[in-house]
Amino acid sequence: MTSEDAPQLRPDTLAVRAGHVRSPFDEMSEAIFMTQGYVYPTAREAEAAFAGEIDRYQYSRYANPTVSMFETRLAAIEGAEDCFATATGMAAVFVSLAAILRQGDRLVASRALFGTSIATFDEYFAGWGITVDYVDGHVNEDWDRALATPATAVFCESPTNPMQDVVDLRHVAARAKEAGALFIVDNVFATPLGQKPLELGADAVVYSATKHIDGQGRVLGGAVLGQKEYVDKVRQMVRTMGATMSPFTAWVLGKSLETLAVRVKAQAASALDLAAWLEAHPKVAIARYPLLPSHPQYERATAQMTMGGTLVTIDIALPDGVDPHGPEAKAATFRFLDALRVIDISNNLGDAKSIATHPATTTHRKLGPERRAAVGMCEATVRLSIGLEDVEDLREDLARALDAI
Repeated sequence: MTSEDAPQLRPDTLAVRAGHVRSPFDEMSEAIFMTQGYVYPTAREAEAAFAGEIDRYQYSRYANPTVSMFETRLAAIEGAEDCFATATGMAAVFVSLAAILRQGDRLVASRALFGTSIATFDEYFAGWGITVDYVDGHVNEDWDRALATPATAVFCESPTNPMQDVVDLRHVAARAKEAGALFIVDNVFATPLGQKPLELGADAVVYSATKHIDGQGRVLGGAVLGQKEYVDKVRQMVRTMGATMSPFTAWVLGKSLETLAVRVKAQAASALDLAAWLEAHPKVAIARYPLLPSHPQYERATAQMTMGGTLVTIDIALPDGVDPHGPEAKAATFRFLDALRVIDISNNLGDAKSIATHPATTTHRKLGPERRAAVGMCEATVRLSIGLEDVEDLREDLARALDAI
């Protein structure tokens, strides 16, 4: 099925069919084109290819048939005009902005982001003479103030990692447009199935394909999606810098997209079930999940998300007088984590295997205590990525671990 057919079909069908162009051998499964280069019948055709006079594969750092299959398939699911795949999720985050930002430009970002994204903005973009201004992403008035003056780019996650704040994407998109900025959304927590930022007014979407898109702990990858004119800027930059996706990774991810819907829908159902149970548990102070009615942006989440995602974030309940940012809180949380027997301790998310993460000492360690506290994170915070295990086994594992605190 070619990309021209894709808009006629629904997302679950696109995840299986889009982008599959068979070779003359008529194989059922997508082929892996493990090649670094391509041959030309004549020297004149090689010249024409490099001059841009004809469109054909030249070098796999530029483009590759297997990578193109994955890009076409993901773009069809997302409803994007174009997609470019990168070697990792952070490569996607970096190049989505680096392709358009220059010295003297201004980036406005939510302060609730993956720790490495903030490190990239602070250590590299700011060092290159780009102004980076942070706002509380879930507060519309903060965006109003920050975007009352011109900006080049706006960047946010929604829901945020790990505290699950929900950004009003329609509102931010309108303010970004008024400020002359390109609005980019990291949609990893929501997944392409649970939220459509482009339909809500965003200009571009980025993914760590390492997470739900692979969903089985095998490969690293990323993607940038949006209008062709913008994605071409990303494509040209990555072709030069070299952080392109390998054909084997693209083949793995393309096959993973075939099961994305069944995996994520099942994981999200279990996550909602466990979030409601954890919220009522006496040893859990707070349970955060976008589709829990207790979530502070619940109405916003239900308006722009079709699923709540696979992540549940909790704060362990602490005795009166214990500092949630202190060593006693960390020790209690570590007791909980170390008592888990089914759920693994790791720093990934979106996997078929359930994972527990202590953000303060791993994914968000570089932020420091003050910046973590500013987004509501403490030593008692645990991010739970719910997998495909039987939900009752997960509930029993969490109950045993909570009893160990």
